[in-house]
Amino acid sequence: MAQTEFDQPAFLARLRAGEQNAYRLLIRRFHAPMVSLAATIIGSRAQAEEVVQDAWLAVHANIAKFEGRSSLTTWLYTIVTNRARTRIVRESRTVALPSVLDGSQPGDTAVPSSAFIPDGHWAEMPRLWDEIDPERIVGGRQLWDHVQEAIERLPTGQKAVLILRDMEDRSAEEACEILGITAENQRVMLHRARSRLRADIDRITRPTAADAACARSWRIRQLRSRRRPERQSSCAPPTSGTR
Repeated sequence: MAQTEFDQPAFLARLRAGEQNAYRLLIRRFHAPMVSLAATIIGSRAQAEEVVQDAWLAVHANIAKFEGRSSLTTWLYTIVTNRARTRIVRESRTVALPSVLDGSQPGDTAVPSSAFIPDGHWAEMPRLWDEIDPERIVGGRQLWDHVQEAIERLPTGQKAVLILRDMEDRSAEEACEILGITAENQRVMLHRARSRLRADIDRITRPTAADAACARSWRIRQLRSRRRPERQSSCAPPTSGTR
């Protein structure tokens, strides 16, 4: 169980005492990711906001019963997940609950078969996930904006696992507990989500043939511009002092 500053006995005591500043800190840190997780399950951000509002009321009403068997963060996300599932049941969605967090699709694979050569090895070794840092790659927000859009397109289960593991830094065990999935499902969905995002990032960051041609043309022009002054000086007419 990953411990945070919110799991400290002093902070929990402040919550149990109903201290408003303590709740402000908690809401400021967790409201947005809780909405993202609820929206992933429900499919509606407006309804996710309502679910999270209900979840905060439940937190306030039940904080005295929180025994610390899990981290406070895990407890918060579990409340949100359960309430999102309850909303689905209450509205009689056509999607069955077990399939809400199913990260697979017919014929879905983590990476396309074209990424491998016949002997099973990578055709081109992918970069480590930890090395994919939008600010480090492009020095701005353009790529990160694209990644956020790609995350929104992920299947429900993959998106939920990715949010918890890579955006909220939850452990595999915590993600399984929050979402009610097995360790194997968690591992597969996380791998597939990361692979999809990696493929999207590679499509943006890898130069196209046109980019490569432009780069070669630029380098040739640079080389020619450096050589031109030397040819001009060698052909310059002799000065009067050399006659």
